[in-house]
Amino acid sequence: MTATERAVELLEIAAVAAADKLATDIIAYDVSEQLVITDAFLLCSASNDRQVRAIVDEIEEKLRRVDAKPVRREGEREGRWVLLDYIDVVIHVQHAEERMFYGLERLWKDCPRIPLPEPAIAGPAGRPDAPGSAGSAGRTAR
Repeated sequence: MTATERAVELLEIAAVAAADKLATDIIAYDVSEQLVITDAFLLCSASNDRQVRAIVDEIEEKLRRVDAKPVRREGEREGRWVLLDYIDVVIHVQHAEERMFYGLERLWKDCPRIPLPEPAIAGPAGRPDAPGSAGSAGRTAR
């Protein structure tokens, strides 16, 4: 069994939404063979608590547009690791420190990775207006 088309669709939308809010290390795993409760996991990182919340808000907004609402949302108060459960997909938005400490990638490394769309994997440097990209050459920080 593999992740359903709906699960992959939700993952792609969520991954691009996370990238839009500058999430890093965005990875998706097909966990359908190992878990009965969901088809896929999406993992992404943020550098601070405020960014974790912004990423979560953007993901929820974009998924709401395709009639997907989380059945469970955990960790929002602390803002260090927010879990969004959409049944078909579980999304983990983690502060970079929590991501390193808990190492979910180590737990799911034997699961197949799900390819994500280019905007999700290019990261901030792939955007023409991002700091450090060719499109921002000549700009100076104030």
